[in-house]
Amino acid sequence: MMEMVSFKGIVFIVAALVAIASSLLMVTRKNPIHSALWMIVTFFSMAVIYLILNAQFIAVAQVMVYAGAIMMLILFVIMLVHMERGEGGEAGKARRSAKTRIAWALLTIVLFVEVLFGALFFRMTGRIGAYPAEMVNSVGNVKTIGSLLYGQYLFPFEIASILLLVGIVGAVVIVKRK
Repeated sequence: MMEMVSFKGIVFIVAALVAIASSLLMVTRKNPIHSALWMIVTFFSMAVIYLILNAQFIAVAQVMVYAGAIMMLILFVIMLVHMERGEGGEAGKARRSAKTRIAWALLTIVLFVEVLFGALFFRMTGRIGAYPAEMVNSVGNVKTIGSLLYGQYLFPFEIASILLLVGIVGAVVIVKRK
């Protein structure tokens, strides 16, 4: 007899289908504004998936950082730049087509290798990440993230902070010159 799918399972499947459909719509739209709007839908559906998987901190960060701040930045840049379409001719289209094929091939290889290493790691250790799920659920994911960020990954966390600061200062300098 077929098992009944729980409400969480149904919500997960619907959110995953929405994420897949909106990401496909995002990459197939010619208008960059429409692509950005579909990207927001993708981010929100990913946040729902994170909530279903009991990663509340990641879900809130997804909505606040990506769907909020980053997408507003992308929309402002698209509107301010006034993207113009140039006439590259057939040679330009052929070059772009070859570059696109190379980019897709590299992306496919990277994703395949990543999935392969993840599967091998899981098979060798029986775990997906550094900590078993039982330990994370008993402590809480926010506390686990905090202890990892300020413990084992303190140096990379500080380097990322410095790089973000350099990017902000660089943007301010570029804007001030104009």
